[in-house]
Amino acid sequence: MNKPSNIGEDTFKEYLDAILAGDLPRCRQIVQELLDADIEVIDLYKNLFHRAQYEIGEKWEKNLISVAKEHLATTITESLMTLVYPKIFCGERSGQKVVVSSGPNEYHQIGGKMVADIFETHGWDSYFLGANTREGHLLKELRRRQPDLLVFSAALPESMPRLQQSLRAVRAEFPILPVLVGGRAIAEGAGTELAADPHLTFLTTLEELELFLTDPTPA
Repeated sequence: MNKPSNIGEDTFKEYLDAILAGDLPRCRQIVQELLDADIEVIDLYKNLFHRAQYEIGEKWEKNLISVAKEHLATTITESLMTLVYPKIFCGERSGQKVVVSSGPNEYHQIGGKMVADIFETHGWDSYFLGANTREGHLLKELRRRQPDLLVFSAALPESMPRLQQSLRAVRAEFPILPVLVGGRAIAEGAGTELAADPHLTFLTTLEELELFLTDPTPA
């Protein structure tokens, strides 16, 4: 069930206007005020950062803003996420480890970084590999970290064939490692070719991730 957000529409609109204008100081001020009011990390990520990035992406797809403005907004969002770190890393550690990765040719990384941070708020040690991670680099990190879980972030449906290739490479060496796959591509219905994997779970929202981390028992 969706929890009500503590971010009002006026605040969101002011933030959206500021980030579209490239006004980093004002964006930073809005985020800091929300943090000072003790907002939950998932509320901030879902209802400010993610929502704003989604609307900005739609504006770019409709040619209402330039790709330069879209990239600037993404850079601002990534910089603002560092303000949340004191809140993310203040809790007890669970001893569990997760590797979070985007597949090859997947250059969107904010969603994956948010996922890694949500794991951290639940006490996991998360290792975020960033965008466009090749199979060799992913396997090297899996061998090194020996995680309890692997997460793939998929924003674009067209990136799914290469993600499937990465999953096959993982399965050749880690046949029963639990894997989560989420992101906009999954929410839009992509990924059916991965469904036969018995150790794979699809998640489409940050709230579903929160539920998984609170009660990972399959329904």
